[in-house]
Amino acid sequence: MRRVLIIGATSAIAQATARLLAADGDALFLAARDRERLQSVADDLRVRYQVQTETSVLDVTDYTAHEGLVDQVTTTLGGLDTVLIAHGTLPDQKACQLSSGETRREIEVNALSVISLLTPLANHFEQQGHGTLAVISSVAGDRGRQSNYVYGCAKAAVTVFLGGLRNRLHSAGVQVLTIKPGFVDTPMTREFRKGALWASPEKIAEGIHRAIVKRKDVVYLPGFWRLVMRMIREIPEPVFKRLNL
Repeated sequence: MRRVLIIGATSAIAQATARLLAADGDALFLAARDRERLQSVADDLRVRYQVQTETSVLDVTDYTAHEGLVDQVTTTLGGLDTVLIAHGTLPDQKACQLSSGETRREIEVNALSVISLLTPLANHFEQQGHGTLAVISSVAGDRGRQSNYVYGCAKAAVTVFLGGLRNRLHSAGVQVLTIKPGFVDTPMTREFRKGALWASPEKIAEGIHRAIVKRKDVVYLPGFWRLVMRMIREIPEPVFKRLNL
């Protein structure tokens, strides 16, 4: 049995992953901003899987709460083995282009809050000599594109930070998993036209669960995105800057 903290637990991908972890018999601690939705998710997991499921309301931009969250979870669950960080927003790129304040807010939620949370969590796992830090980044962080470069910038920062943590924590026996989904059909993307490249939250959750169990380092979900992004990264800059991507 793992003792798992899920931050951003009301997101579609987090909920789908929580169901798979609960099916394994893991004890769960769910943190999210919306109290009512959080309680609904927790109640559903308790009824379906009969597992310990605790909750805490968390605003990820309240940095004073980050250190205390680690203590709260370890006390409540009797320890902590695995963390999934799944919170985030999808910025309005045009709004960000018009407002430095909007850009800062999106970078704060999608990058700075993640990095802040990872710092005490990494220290905790390093000290105890084991654990898994799994964080949802994005393929958008692999190369800046005009359509979403604010979001991509935030995710690139998270990806690089995770790479450094993985290098630092490997000798301590800690898994650091970077999760890079492509297009996912969630409430956050409801306005987008869907196509063959889109995946369900359940499909992404299966990949996350498998990557945690197999102690992977970096996973693209679905897997074909690894090849897609390799091709995109290799487009020469003189060509790339003329593309409408």
